[in-house]
Amino acid sequence: MRTTKRFTPDVLERFLREGRGTGIYTEYIPWHQVTRGDPASLGRSHLLNWQGRQRELLSDGELVMTLFVTMLPGIDDLREQFPLSPTVAPHEMCDYAPNSIPQRFPGTQDIAAKLGYKHPMTTGKGKVTPWIMSTDLLVVLKRANGRQELLAVAYKTAEEIKKRRTKQLLEIEQAYWQARNVQWLLITPKQFDKRVGLTLRRVAPWALGTPVPVNILRQVADIVSQLPERSLTLTLQHLSSITGEMELSQRALWQAVCFGYLPIDLSRGWRPHLTLKRQTQQEFLAQNPIAMRRSAWI
Repeated sequence: MRTTKRFTPDVLERFLREGRGTGIYTEYIPWHQVTRGDPASLGRSHLLNWQGRQRELLSDGELVMTLFVTMLPGIDDLREQFPLSPTVAPHEMCDYAPNSIPQRFPGTQDIAAKLGYKHPMTTGKGKVTPWIMSTDLLVVLKRANGRQELLAVAYKTAEEIKKRRTKQLLEIEQAYWQARNVQWLLITPKQFDKRVGLTLRRVAPWALGTPVPVNILRQVADIVSQLPERSLTLTLQHLSSITGEMELSQRALWQAVCFGYLPIDLSRGWRPHLTLKRQTQQEFLAQNPIAMRRSAWI
């Protein structure tokens, strides 16, 4: 059972001492974590190992959004539970390229005042300090020319988005990233097929497991594409007769799918008896709200 019951100025000070919200790639430390010392999240929390670091995800929705992110072409880094500066600060891209953007940008306190909203605060032991707002996922994408760009993603349920205060906080978050010329997406269950999300959750152990070499993924994609549409069970049996190992066939198949070499209908479900239905590349991408930059209105 977690020992800290609620957020207080002392808790936020501890987070800062621990270096939370700092670092990049495998050195990044999420601002919020799934630990006994953190106040419990309202949703079901998840720990996900990917690209050499444990990901701290505070809801089923954040898990599915992270799985969508892992499928993005050019994914370079992902920082979850990313803290927003309450005061004027450098651009977040400077974490990757120091001094690349010389300007400084407004913090959440100035943005809230400009919008006419009360900035969230924390209290405890006679102290009152600004709450540190956060973005669920801050993605770094690398284009073909090597240029990096940021993409901010927030996830909210249909019930959360109806609340007046939630909308105000989302407006502050949106304005924070707009001031930095970073695209911000608000994803709700309406932006994607829940069956696709369920399939990704079920196949994640293989899709995010030990990487299979790209040449094998391409071979698997070619083999499956030349087969008549058949069930997952029969497809894996066929691949296993070639690879000699079912576990390798599982990883190779689902990594080929999630990396886009073998586009299939993910809404078909994950159960072994169901048919793998192939799709065009555009139809496959359309299943991913983040790849398509779909966003809800506040």
